[in-house]
Amino acid sequence: MPDSNVDSALRLLIVDERVEDAEAVVSGLRNAGIAVRPLRAESSDELGRMLTGQIVDVAIAAHAAATLPFAQAMQCIADSGQDVPVIALLDRFEEADFVDAVVSGARTVALRHAPQQLLASVRDAWADRKARRSLRRLEARVRESERRCDALIDSSRDPIAYIHEGMHIRANAAYLEMFGYGDFQQIEGVSLLDMVAPQHVDAFKALLKSLSRGEPPPPRHEIEARDADGHAFPAAMEFTAAQYEGEPCLQVVFRRRELIDPELAHELEALRQRDHVTGLLNRPAFLRALEDAVDDAARGESRHGFLMIEPDRHQLLLADIGLDHADDLLAAVAARLASLLDPSAIAARYGGNTFAVLLRDGDYHATAALAERLRAGFAGHVFEMGDRSSVVTLSIGGVQIGERSANVAQVLARATQALESASGTGGDRSDVFDPGAADRLEEERVQAWIARLRGALEHDGFVLHYQPVINLQGDTAPVYEILLRLDGGDGELIAPGAFLQIAEDNGMLAQIDRYVVARAIAAIARRLREDQPTTLLVKVSQASLDGDALAEFIGELLAHHQVPGEYLVLQLPESKVFTHLKAAQAFAAHIGRFDCRFALEQFGAGLDSFQLLAHLQPHLLKLDRSFTQGLPANADNQARIGEIAARARQIGIRTIAEFVQDAASMSILFAAGIDYVQGNFLAPAGPGMHYDFE
Repeated sequence: MPDSNVDSALRLLIVDERVEDAEAVVSGLRNAGIAVRPLRAESSDELGRMLTGQIVDVAIAAHAAATLPFAQAMQCIADSGQDVPVIALLDRFEEADFVDAVVSGARTVALRHAPQQLLASVRDAWADRKARRSLRRLEARVRESERRCDALIDSSRDPIAYIHEGMHIRANAAYLEMFGYGDFQQIEGVSLLDMVAPQHVDAFKALLKSLSRGEPPPPRHEIEARDADGHAFPAAMEFTAAQYEGEPCLQVVFRRRELIDPELAHELEALRQRDHVTGLLNRPAFLRALEDAVDDAARGESRHGFLMIEPDRHQLLLADIGLDHADDLLAAVAARLASLLDPSAIAARYGGNTFAVLLRDGDYHATAALAERLRAGFAGHVFEMGDRSSVVTLSIGGVQIGERSANVAQVLARATQALESASGTGGDRSDVFDPGAADRLEEERVQAWIARLRGALEHDGFVLHYQPVINLQGDTAPVYEILLRLDGGDGELIAPGAFLQIAEDNGMLAQIDRYVVARAIAAIARRLREDQPTTLLVKVSQASLDGDALAEFIGELLAHHQVPGEYLVLQLPESKVFTHLKAAQAFAAHIGRFDCRFALEQFGAGLDSFQLLAHLQPHLLKLDRSFTQGLPANADNQARIGEIAARARQIGIRTIAEFVQDAASMSILFAAGIDYVQGNFLAPAGPGMHYDFE
């Protein structure tokens, strides 16, 4: 099976005296694609130490626990001062228990026998926890930004003042100097109208009234200003909504008009906002427009559409027309894109060969129609670049920006995901996320992936990569781990994180396991014929534990290719084995008849990993990748690795550390007694087996 990407881990605290149930919760979360770093407390002292020693994201506390009562656990969590959302775990729903849990401070309750509801509760609590943490960080940054802005305004050479209800509440030295005042006390509380020549007062009053009603300020307002001695001078004013000491106000910048060349200023501003290759808006200018659109949607004032666009087979196009025409290709794509857009749409070069379009005041149907119009407009157009001509198709991913998706990061993430989906399912497609029709779109996406995976299985559309696994104790026998990739066409390889969950949800993991195992055994046979005996590590899924089909399949292939089973190591994640223990025992025994090896991967991340070894005797333990992340600076992980290596050595099991990132980590792992290491620092995975183990 392919390796999967690991997201930032959920630090989960479990207060439950039922060890099996606690492990089942952790396994359920991991099965749902959530990386978990679990902790389990059995006493108030242990709970206090855990809360003092590290940050906890979410806590699950059994309401009926006797060893550590719920009320006592809640008090410990409250005393820690941490912002930890607690989910009260109930054996059955009773109104009195629900009320007691909520009154005690639990965020919500979940039923022990309803794992999907518990999973949803954990997701919600974790998302809320991250949102609160982000809000606190943002508030701190805002305060720091306000302090810095205050200092910058003081030192600015631009005359700047802050106006509240028409009165001066702040002005910098340049402003005071322009109007001939010695210090701010001379104009504090003075109306801004006093700075305006009499003939402009009525028009300026009307402007201030419109601003007070929340109407947008003009980009520039020209008047005759008047200084402290009554002398008039031509000036231009620029307004920006601002806050000063927590109060909403206007920031006003005055400039003498004789110092301004409007034509030059306009030209420079236009150049600053444009991409020099395509003539479209550049990324910073576009992001400002996107932020404005998101703010509009957050206030419930409007809906907008956002598209991310990439030419398909870009590298092949460049190879065909030549790298010296790369800018010509981008310019031609940009020109065609602009010709297909309405004036209300904003287009930009987002970065590299990625373009972006913002459709203001458009609903989902308008956004989807625009995406399809762009796709069709490119598919039916022939591009002329020098002496070459070609058709350029597009992959388009989009999202409808509404009140529920009014967050720039979320909008970008969803559009990027939709773009990857359109590109990953063959290109020349548009995929627009509609919050109102998410289920329908998701089903279409899943069906496209299912068809693609079936095609890969039937027509050999997967690619095997091999990563060396290097022995630290002097053994030079070649060992590789097989990693699976999906051939996306045009030289693109798709990582398994894009399709693993879909394959699992649709019962395709066992077929993928058989595909990889068959090619692994054939590769071992090929290496034996070349007099290079090689051990291969292959990931398999829990789906292959259902019955004896895979084990029998392995036996038949080993006999057919005349391959000794000792060269094939089959790996299963610790969490899957824990929840399928009897099936894993039967599988290990069955493949053992062919002398194949069995390995546990992601080892050490469970609540009591060594408990498994009382029921199962693997040949190898591969440590969870979290142990090697930032290893030189993490004393706890260093100690834990040493403990695992020592205990494994005592019972004759070899250990592997993966994702090794630096030389310092290598030294630590060698000193700890780890047997094997792998990682891109040592050697990346590749399509061939060429590493020199000598």
